[in-house]
Amino acid sequence: MTKFYIFSLLALTYITPVFSAPWWEQLTVCRMDTTKCYNSMGAGYDSEMWDADAKCRGMKYICPDALVQQTTTATLISRNDVDDKTVIKSDYDTELLSDSGDCFGRRKMNKAGNQVMVNGQYVNVYCNGVLNKSDEILENGEIVYGTQPTCETLKRNGFIATENGKCFGKYYDESEHYIECGQGLKPERIIVLNGAQYSTTISDAPKTSADAEKLFKQMQSVSKSQKTQYFKK
Repeated sequence: MTKFYIFSLLALTYITPVFSAPWWEQLTVCRMDTTKCYNSMGAGYDSEMWDADAKCRGMKYICPDALVQQTTTATLISRNDVDDKTVIKSDYDTELLSDSGDCFGRRKMNKAGNQVMVNGQYVNVYCNGVLNKSDEILENGEIVYGTQPTCETLKRNGFIATENGKCFGKYYDESEHYIECGQGLKPERIIVLNGAQYSTTISDAPKTSADAEKLFKQMQSVSKSQKTQYFKK
């Protein structure tokens, strides 16, 4: 009996320190890891999701277009993979929210915001209505992926590739302007048509001084009326 009593006291002496701390502070109690992957998480994040790869809480929704492996919906991506070019397309910036504001992944753009990256190269963003057909519509205009517009293709619709805020494209009424294209994207000359009648055929040229004077008076009269119309006091 004495031996059993001594053993019991020893047992109590040994185990007492283990239970001296509150149960919720015991090492054997499982606790939620509150380590955050991102300092602040709002739109475009799932702040409750546990990122098993990065061993922290919170994951980004990446937009479908920004993913190398195409999906139809935004996908939660580990912090370890948001800079991985085998997962995220190099044309996209995963630090920026999309136009929709619910996922990350916006095309990289220049400082002016009127050019974005397509296949590693910056292309012009054209104002709405400038292009006959576009491959992608952005917040500030439209882009094409492949062959880019030329001066001639834009001229057919009366546009020139001049900067217009955060997009390219300015309209010129063909009845008032003639657009002369050269080798570049922008026209070499824009000729203002002032209403004077002209012809490129030799047969219409004045044959006598009287004919020349008559034509000159007609041109002078048209010029005067145009000046009155466009240069009002």
